[in-house]
Order: sequence, then structure tokens, then C-alpha cells
Amino acid sequence: MLLSLSIENFALIDKLELQFGTGLNVLTGETGAGKSIILDALDAALGGKLSSRAIRTGTTRSLIEATFHLTPPVLNWLKTQEIDPLDSNTLIASRELTAGQNSLRSRSRLNGILVNRQLMDQLRELIVEITAQGQTVHLGQQARQRHWLDAFGGNPIIQQRQIVASAYTTAQQAQQALEQKKQGEQQRLQRLDLIEYQLKELSSASLQEPDEQTQLEQERIRLSHTVELQQQSYNVYQIIYQNDNDAQAAADLLGKAETILTDMVKFDSQLQPILELVSNAIAHITEAGREISNYGASLESDPERLEEVEERIHLLKQICRKYGPTLADAINYYEKIQIELEELNGGGQSLETLEKAYKIAYSELEKACQILTNLRAKAATTLEQKLIEELKPLAMEKVQFQVEIAPTTPTATGSDRITFLFSPNAGEPLQPLNETASGGEMSRFLLALKACFADLDDTDTLVFDEIDVGVSGRVAQAIAEKLNQLSHHHQVLCVTHQPLVAAMADHHYRVSKFVINPDLELQSTQTGKSQEEFSSDVRTVVRVSPLNTTERREELATLAGGQSAQQSIAFADSLLVQAASLRQKKLPTTAKSVRNRP
Repeated sequence: MLLSLSIENFALIDKLELQFGTGLNVLTGETGAGKSIILDALDAALGGKLSSRAIRTGTTRSLIEATFHLTPPVLNWLKTQEIDPLDSNTLIASRELTAGQNSLRSRSRLNGILVNRQLMDQLRELIVEITAQGQTVHLGQQARQRHWLDAFGGNPIIQQRQIVASAYTTAQQAQQALEQKKQGEQQRLQRLDLIEYQLKELSSASLQEPDEQTQLEQERIRLSHTVELQQQSYNVYQIIYQNDNDAQAAADLLGKAETILTDMVKFDSQLQPILELVSNAIAHITEAGREISNYGASLESDPERLEEVEERIHLLKQICRKYGPTLADAINYYEKIQIELEELNGGGQSLETLEKAYKIAYSELEKACQILTNLRAKAATTLEQKLIEELKPLAMEKVQFQVEIAPTTPTATGSDRITFLFSPNAGEPLQPLNETASGGEMSRFLLALKACFADLDDTDTLVFDEIDVGVSGRVAQAIAEKLNQLSHHHQVLCVTHQPLVAAMADHHYRVSKFVINPDLELQSTQTGKSQEEFSSDVRTVVRVSPLNTTERREELATLAGGQSAQQSIAFADSLLVQAASLRQKKLPTTAKSVRNRP
């Protein structure tokens, strides 16, 4: 419930403090007095859209604070947002506006904590609903009409909508997985072809050792120089072991040295180590001679092997250029694409499996949507009857109303397109509400709809801005009774020009507009001179006064007759007596709902 509204430097308001009560709160005043500014300020405090003109001329800062007593749904919401209520479950929603050179800066706070626009929108839906005449666009929105129907249906529909939303999410995920599989299938097949070709090429290369190319290079050099190696090995053999010419080989010279050293050792034993070194040298040179002889004998010219080696080296170089740069890199790549091939062939679900999963998910979604459609059809029948009952007392005895439920593509909210069809006159065809209802008819429809939701709607405060414009006295009386009916379930704020409506108020406020000179108010009081005697600039301000019983009589008389004549006062007295009697009556059964709150 809205407890108070504090406004500073907003539009024509310089500074204003308002206290509101339970039941029906009515604001009256002359046309243009600034009644709607009060509601605009409340809307601004809850995050409504504003322009730089919202700030009072001559100032650069505006502050609006709306204080609410909280209901359990709002308390739960604050808990989820980690915002603590003030004492006695109180919430202060504030909006600070600052005018820049070419812009408007805005800051919203909840109990002093900065919040964004999204959070303010969420709070607004929970705490206040502002309704103004001419909301044909608002009423004509199919999403809004669906929301109203579902709320009227209560828990069964709300719970089934959750099931539908879950089924829709599952179907969407299955569809996305299927689409991704389809989109990736072409790429997968192209990659598969490439990998299979590369594997075939690398497999036929029989890659084994990372240093194979180095070994082959050495073998190629040896095979390319077989004749030279044979000749040179023979020359080495001649030099170190056996020379076919007259020259002595190294083995012969070492043999002579050994003989001489043997004789010398007989005379000096210190030469024995040298003798052993020479003897060992002879053994080594002899072994080397045999080895080089065997090596030379083993060398054969093998053109076929040389060709094989050169072909293999050429193949390995090609492999390295494509998969290298080194042979070790090529071997690693070969192992890597073998693993990738397994993943491409066996990894993930097949296209057929995903198509089957999507069909199952979509079928479950359709079943859930059909159950929701049946529940909506049942709720629609009851809403049609109830709304017609609420409209008949509002001088719409021949009204027709129907909730059209047409099939559409399943979404998270079901597979129904909800359209409110309306005909205010007998014999006229049903048409979409926003295409056929006049301003006065729309006002009454809005009020009747609110009456249908009187004990279903968790919104604690309902605001009506001149919803009774353009209606006759009898209809105005019916509207007054409906507002009184709503005020038993909600706090109601209403801007009105109808004395019949104003008389029903539990709390009555008069909104007035004055021209003042703020700089000279004090001087005028002190000197006894009127402000008109000063030549300074004047300003226009809005003032709001709560009315006592006497003041209410005068205000109602003014609304009824334009002046406080005795006849108008008598009429005002009769209105107050009638209103008091109506407020004491028991609420009609049409204001009560047999459904649980959603």
C-alpha cells in the first residue's frame, strides 16, 4: 500500500508531501489543476519514462520518494534481490533526476540502494498498477490478454504454463542440437574425406623412425661412392698391413721395431713398457688390416638399392613438406588424425538420433500445450460470464464478450493466440476489443475487468486516472460502486471529475494550482502588502489538501454545480449520505472469486 508521496521540483510542483490511506483515495480539482502530475510523479518514482521537462523550470534537480507498506509477494521479491525492508515492512522507492546541458540523468533507489531500470520494472508489476482512460493499445495487446486469462485461471493454468515452458526449452535445445548437427555434417564429411586421404598417404609411407631420413642420406652417400671406397680401403690395407710394392707396410716397420726393442730390453728392463706398447700396436694394426680388407671385400656396387634409397628420401621429403617440417612432426600428425578419425566416425549422436529426439520433444510440447489450451478454454468460459455480469450494471446490458482462442505455433507460453472480442450493442458482430470500444466503453471494460480480478490480483495499489471521463450520471454511479468494490481488496487512487465517484472516497484530496512569488512571500507577510504590489517574477505551483467533512461538501458542490450554492451543498450532502450507505453494504458476490490466487 502507498503510504506517502514526497515530490520536489517536479513539473509544476515545487515541494509536496502527501499521505494516503486504505480504501478509496480520490483526487479532484479543476481541469489543468495538476491532478495527473501527482500520478506522473508516482509513475516516475517507479521507473516510468521521463523527459528533461519533468524537472521544474529554473531548477536542475528533482527528487520523488514513494513510501509503501509491503505485501508478502513484494517482501519475497526484495529478499531475492538482497534488499532489506525498513522498519515495519516499509519500502522507499526514490527517483533522483538531474538536468545536464542536453540530457537528463536519473538514479533509482530502493531503501537507499541503487537499482537499475529492469529491477524497477519488476517491482512496479508487483506493487502498483496505473490505469488511464484510452488504453486501447494496452488492452488490445494479445500478450496482455493472455496474461489476464491465465491469471484468472489460477494455479492450474500457472502450473501448466511452467510445464509448457519447460517442454518448450527441451524442444528448443533438441532443435538447436539437430540444426547444429545438420550445419556441421557437410563440414564433417569434408574433413572426413581429407583425413582419410591423409591417413592413406601417411600409412602407405610406413613411417617408423624419426631419424630414418638421416640414415638414408648416409646410405645414399655410401652407395654413391662404392668404387672410391673400395680403392681407398685397398690403399689403406697396403699402407698398414701388406704392401704389394717394394715399400714396407706399417705392420712390417712395427715388427722391426719390436725386434730391436726386444734386444734392448735384455740390457735395460726399463724399455719393457715401450716394447709392450709396440707389441699392442702391432696387434691393433694387424686387426685393422684384416677389418679394412673385409670392408673392401664387402663393398659392391648396387644401383638398384641406390635407386630405392633415393626414391625413399624423395618420398620422405614430400611427407615432411606436407605434414612436417620434420619427419618426427609428420609421425605425430599421423597419430593425431587417427584419433580424429575415430571421433568423426563415432563421436556424438547421429543425425537420425537427434531427429528422433527432436520429434519426441516436440510431441511432448504439443501435448503440454493442448492441456494448457483446454484449461484456458475452461477459464475463458467463466471469465466471459463473469465479465458480462460486471459490465451489465455499467449501463451495458446488451454487451457481448468472448475470449477467442486460436491455434498458433507452440512457444514457451503455449500454442494459443488469445483475442478479446467485444460488442457493446445487440445485433452487432463481435470484434477485437481495441477496434470497437469507444473511450467510455473502454473505461467501463477496464473497471469491470479489474473487478473480475479483485481477489486474484496481488497488486496492492490500483491507480485510475480519469477512468470515468465521458460517462453519464447513471454510469458514473455504477463506476463509483465498482471502485468502492475494488477498494475492499486493494488500495485505490483515483483522479476524477465526477461528484458521484468522489463522494465514495474514504480519503478525499483537492488539487489546486496557484500563482505565487516565492521571493516575496515573506516580505508580503511582514509588510502587509499584497504580492501584486511587488514587481518580481511570479511562479505557478500545485498544492494538494486533504479535505475534512465540511471541505468535502464544498468540493462536491463545486464538482456538481460549479459553485457552492445552497442547492449544490444540499446535493453534496445527499451524495455523502448515499455513499456512506453504499459503503456499508455487503460486497456483491460478483466481486469474489472461487479460484485460488496464482
